Amino acid sequence: MPSVDRPATRLATRLSFLVAGFGMACWAPLVPFAKERLAVDDGVLGLLLLCLGIGSVAAMLLTGVLSARYGSKPIIVAGGLGLAAMLPFLTIASTPVTLAVTLLAFGAALGSIDVAMNIHAVEVERAAPRPLMSGFHAHFSIGGFIGSAAMTALLSLHVDALASSLICAALMVIAMLIAWPRLLRAAQAHEGPLFVLPHGIVLLLAALAAITFLVEGALLDWGALFIVGAGLVKDAQGGIGYMLFSIAMTVGRLGGDAFTARVGDHATLVWGSLLAIAGFVLLLLAPVAILAMAGFVLIGLGASNLVPVLFRRAGAQTVMPTGLAVASITTAGYAGVLLGPAGIGFVAKIAGLTSAFAMLAVLMAAVTLSARTVTRKA
Repeated sequence: MPSVDRPATRLATRLSFLVAGFGMACWAPLVPFAKERLAVDDGVLGLLLLCLGIGSVAAMLLTGVLSARYGSKPIIVAGGLGLAAMLPFLTIASTPVTLAVTLLAFGAALGSIDVAMNIHAVEVERAAPRPLMSGFHAHFSIGGFIGSAAMTALLSLHVDALASSLICAALMVIAMLIAWPRLLRAAQAHEGPLFVLPHGIVLLLAALAAITFLVEGALLDWGALFIVGAGLVKDAQGGIGYMLFSIAMTVGRLGGDAFTARVGDHATLVWGSLLAIAGFVLLLLAPVAILAMAGFVLIGLGASNLVPVLFRRAGAQTVMPTGLAVASITTAGYAGVLLGPAGIGFVAKIAGLTSAFAMLAVLMAAVTLSARTVTRKA
């Protein structure tokens, strides 16, 4: 087994995060093509897209079990290559059933690499003299930007969807082949139980991850509607808020390891969550667009390093095997992204979108209040 704390293992971990973000983002520009090819309405398309989430969550639960026994390396490789293999099939699936099956497989590959790469990242960071988790997660965001930009550029140049997906898949395969020999051979493998119900501090970590991911999902699905509905921007400019949020989150993560090394996990959770809450307050009270946009930036900066800290604490806790704990947190976070926006819609229907966004700020306060418990040494 190669040394854990070396540049090669850090490179392999960054490439894993990059491939996961890249692969996920490559699918988004292909959605309109799939809808047109299958001639389905929005309702059917929504059910088809749900298959991706179902595949991801199912694989996340299974990945925790497999990683606990076999380590994260084979699952990272299988997940990354699986994303590359399934992407072209998303462009040629000719019936709703075949697209549903392909999305289930694509989602399973995404869920598998998502959990396994975080388990690997915990092991690599644990052996390093400084925090690394924020930088790893930044590469997921960077991969997402590159993936969406590459696929959009190819399609804009009138390269057909299948050829575009094959080009992007080839890039993913190259990245995984570079990472493969540099991944830790048995990171987190152990002979303990293959399944443990989340309990103790892991339940709290999972709940906080769900809240943090819920904020991101809510801003993606409802942010534009909020600022447009408030009369702050025109319809065509509604997406600017989430764009600024994403940029701020990426920038925050790129500098997050140095910040966390200086102030510690407790302060990162406290000040990050308070900054996000301040962003929500500014967004809710903003009388003009520029202040609302500043609110999006503050939320992005504040939330950027919360999830990396939660994964780091999953590696530090002792009540569950690390792999199973990371799988629980990842699954809870993904559930926040999938189910949260629907919950926001339910609250908005009853009490208005402003109240729903205020609820997000209150939920974020749970991170502030839980920071000392989460970072308490075992």
